[in-house]
Amino acid sequence: MDAHHRKAADQKASNINMINLHPHNTGFEWQDHSGPFEMITDAQAKQFDELGYFLLPGVFEPDLLNQLAAEIAPLEAQTEAFLQTREDGRYLIARAGEITFTAHLVTRSEQLKAFSKHAIFQKLCADLIGANARLYWDQAVYKKPGTAEEFPWHQDNGYTFIDPQFYLTCWVPLVDATVENGCPWVVPHLHRRGTLAHEMTDLGWQCLHNPQDAVPVEAKAGDVVVLSSLTPHRTGPNLSDSIRKAYILQYAPDGVRRFDTESGEWHLANDPHRQYLI
Repeated sequence: MDAHHRKAADQKASNINMINLHPHNTGFEWQDHSGPFEMITDAQAKQFDELGYFLLPGVFEPDLLNQLAAEIAPLEAQTEAFLQTREDGRYLIARAGEITFTAHLVTRSEQLKAFSKHAIFQKLCADLIGANARLYWDQAVYKKPGTAEEFPWHQDNGYTFIDPQFYLTCWVPLVDATVENGCPWVVPHLHRRGTLAHEMTDLGWQCLHNPQDAVPVEAKAGDVVVLSSLTPHRTGPNLSDSIRKAYILQYAPDGVRRFDTESGEWHLANDPHRQYLI
């Protein structure tokens, strides 16, 4: 992005809502990406730097997606069963019969661990993070039919502040993700500001309220929605009659540190069981 367009994008970002930064976000500067790239195009890199996301179409075959869904199914069922035992059907931001978050699947499935190291992710990380990227987090998020609530506007880095602030989120739909069943929506440009201040709501952390420039990112099964961890996004309600299934894998540069709010200490994100080099 040239200086003129960068200034225009940053100005546009500054005008969206009343933006407050996270207290640990001081002196952040977004670093634009330059080629040569191993997999993505120059246009995709430009869109990522300017808007904070792009769609990588048709990279996974249906047979592989079916295998992933079959592997996730019993693990997600355990999550749902646990939620059903809760008096209010809730645990943190998960809600029985509505939305489940089944995390750290790579510690319970060799097939999903192998998928996290897929060449597609290796090349994406090489292009957007650099050498020595680690898996940072993985989770299946299943939004059940009739879930009327949206998932709030947030940045992934708003859940746990890390340094350096940017990491990569790969949102893999296992079924077609549409506006009707709760596809991602994003607010472009704001990732260039770094981590925003978040507040906890009944549905999860939230950094924006009713932004005007939000755009839906519908994706077919086999696509990947590629997001910066700093891109504000949300998913809408599932008004369809089937489960919206997504597997989310996040990658961070080796040496990244996370801030533990309980202890007030920084810790390396290098758990060998789930935060391994890919």
